[in-house]
Amino acid sequence: MPPPAGIFVHRLALCESDEIGAGTQIWAFAHVMNGAVIGRDCNIGDHAFIETGARIGDRVTVKNQAMVWDGIEIGDDVFVGPGVSFTNDVLPRSRRLPAVASDHRAEAGWLVPTRVENGASLGARCVILPGAHIGAYAMVAAGAVVTRGVPAHALVAGVPAKLMGWVCRCGARLAEEQARLWHCPQCGETFEERGAEGCTSLARSC
Repeated sequence: MPPPAGIFVHRLALCESDEIGAGTQIWAFAHVMNGAVIGRDCNIGDHAFIETGARIGDRVTVKNQAMVWDGIEIGDDVFVGPGVSFTNDVLPRSRRLPAVASDHRAEAGWLVPTRVENGASLGARCVILPGAHIGAYAMVAAGAVVTRGVPAHALVAGVPAKLMGWVCRCGARLAEEQARLWHCPQCGETFEERGAEGCTSLARSC
């Protein structure tokens, strides 16, 4: 069956979902399962896998070989780099193992949701562990393993990922002008560092 008008699905891609937004492109060997939701004007690269239950917002780039599983919710304008791996089970075992089979009869027994907020960027081959909320405009470095929540505008890197600095909405690393006041050398925006929910976050100054 041909894709709906306004959606491009490469002839070598497998798109089983009918919840794909206009303007979205799905390239060769990508697999979008039935029940996955993808917004408008997205780009899904070769060999990407989008599982049933995954939700992707508008204008999202999912590069080649990225894996987006059930329970993963991605906001608008997010960049998911090549080979990014999400996870959704904090105690993974084979569902055929008798000791855990009963836990997998209901999603509540194993599924741990993860949310990536608007404008965030996930570098190539990074791994996002279950429940590690990624804040708006945060940037995860290539190869990082994210084990906990990442504040908005944070730059994290390493294994496990640690806070290395702050980034602007435009993607440039911020420079500290004075205590708790940060400036973007590329676009000129100013930010104020403040505490939120027990961790440091960055909010755009008024």
